[in-house]
This record gives sequence, C-alpha cells and structure tokens, in this order.
Amino acid sequence: MMIRHLQPAEWRSAFPVIAELRDLDEEEFLRRVERQSYSGYQLVGAFEDGKLVGVMGMRPVHTLARGAHLHIDDLIVTESCRHSGTGRALIAFADAEARARKMTALFLDARQEAIPFYERLDFIFHPSPSMKRLLK
Repeated sequence: MMIRHLQPAEWRSAFPVIAELRDLDEEEFLRRVERQSYSGYQLVGAFEDGKLVGVMGMRPVHTLARGAHLHIDDLIVTESCRHSGTGRALIAFADAEARARKMTALFLDARQEAIPFYERLDFIFHPSPSMKRLLK
C-alpha cells in the first residue's frame, strides 16, 4: 500500500471514495477542496495496486485551547477495502505529518459507528463538545 498527498490534478479521482461518506456532487466537492486548500487543507490517498482505495482530508490548525494540531476532516476507505489496514495506514500517515510539523495532537470528528475504530488507535474523547448554530 502506498500513502501520499494527492496533487490538484488528482482530486477528481478522489471523488468516488469521498462520495461513499459525503453527499456532495463532484463539482461542489472540487470547489470545496480548492477553497480549503488555500488554508492548508490537503487530500491524502491510499493506493492498493495502483487503485485509490482510501482518502483522508487534513489541515493544520492552531488554537489557543488546543495549540498546534492536525485536524482530520474526512477519512474514508472504500467499502470493499474496509478492515484491510487502510484506515490505520492513513492515521499513521497523519501522525507522522503532525510529528514532522512539531504539532501536539491529532483531532477529528467521528461518526458514532467509527468511534470504536478510533479508540483502537488510541484516540480519546475530547472533553469539550463541538457545538454549531445554523445561520439563516
């Protein structure tokens, strides 16, 4: 398995994987990735025999409360490749990136059904819950 940053010309190839989790059309996906890339967001791909089987979005963040950390926005492994070590390899890649950047932690938002996976990788619940308010 090879894990590496995706180049902008490869973003479109990540859409079928992302679409397994996110309800976006392809053009909106590309617009959002481009917009987020201006702030350091990167897509990372996991390749098995040359085929893209996993995608992770990540971005550097620095806050007063959490310090410098890497935030994983999305981690998706294709249905047929789940339980193959792909997700674990993507997390290891993010961990190495954060350490290389002298960051103190990895943060992510997890769907309820993914929590056991992250707990097996030593993620713990953060004490402050995320809140949101929709603007009308």
